[in-house]
Amino acid sequence: MSTAPALFQPFTLRSVTFPNRAWMAPMCQYSAKPAGPAAGVAGDWHFAHYASRATGGAGLILLEATAVAPEGRISPFDLGIWDDAQIEGLRRIAAFLTDHGTVPGIQIGHAGRKASTQQPWKSRGPVDPATGLAWQPVGPSPVAYAEGHPVPTELTVERIHEITARFADAARRALAAGFRVVEVHGAHGYLLGEFLSPHSNRRTDAYGGSFDNRVRFALEVVDAVRAVWPEELPLFFRISATDWLEEQGWTPDETVRFAALLREHGVDLLDVSTGGNGGPARIPVAPGYQVPFAARVKTETGLPVAAVGLITESAQAEKILSNGEADAVLLGRELLRDASWPRRAARELGAKIPAPAPYSWAI
Repeated sequence: MSTAPALFQPFTLRSVTFPNRAWMAPMCQYSAKPAGPAAGVAGDWHFAHYASRATGGAGLILLEATAVAPEGRISPFDLGIWDDAQIEGLRRIAAFLTDHGTVPGIQIGHAGRKASTQQPWKSRGPVDPATGLAWQPVGPSPVAYAEGHPVPTELTVERIHEITARFADAARRALAAGFRVVEVHGAHGYLLGEFLSPHSNRRTDAYGGSFDNRVRFALEVVDAVRAVWPEELPLFFRISATDWLEEQGWTPDETVRFAALLREHGVDLLDVSTGGNGGPARIPVAPGYQVPFAARVKTETGLPVAAVGLITESAQAEKILSNGEADAVLLGRELLRDASWPRRAARELGAKIPAPAPYSWAI
């Protein structure tokens, strides 16, 4: 008997078995209501968007960065999970994914100093206060993300603890909505990543300065989430493995050191991305350019990893997995371009994956 391609071999973490290793990365849709009782609620667009990727064969779908607090949204149009009223819209999506063989996951996060920005197809600049939709961002230190962005309010220790509790509350709601994976967002220069990096964290208290101090907030969030997230369900963490800054940035060496700590604190997989924290970053973008960072974490810590970043071809994804560089691949923009990428990849690699009954006669 022939062995299935690595991309279409199942993968198990704790009690959850993913049917394949072609996963959907979190990608914000900026399509929720910005205010009122329906603010942050998942609607028809979100349902259709994620449902189509489930019928397209993705083994795991991680819903977009979902804010743990209103002021933690990247834009006023982000999904939220700060209120029980937001559970039902998320439950509808998670149930459909589950019914069609895709593991439902959700990324929970706080945008920090990169909050209160416009939808990217309009601009990535701050929201105009005249719209009535803007708010004051917060961060580890009063250092603006970029020119033209507001200087964030430095978080007090009390507020840090409040946000930690918000992450735990968000995880409880994710469980109530039926998700089987929760991912803590610590990448791309959002709040937890801002604390990790000396580029954005200039604090002199217990949450700034040394490596141990800079990782403290993220580990406290992981502990708070793990305490309410069932033991049998996996917990992911997304990280930017490097800021791509020559000076005063988060580094790959720190990522490896941090990954070992995350494993000790109950994280089951590291979702390895890079960049996003501002500064004069020089990023050598090319196919698979972030894979070596994932491979290093896997090799040096033994923590399972998912690789992401310009992974677009089935043979490319198969090589990453068969070489042992990652345990799964996360597809972002390629799944926006082609919702059925996993099915196409299966055909190209000579594998078979189940199809929804209404499609099965034609696929």
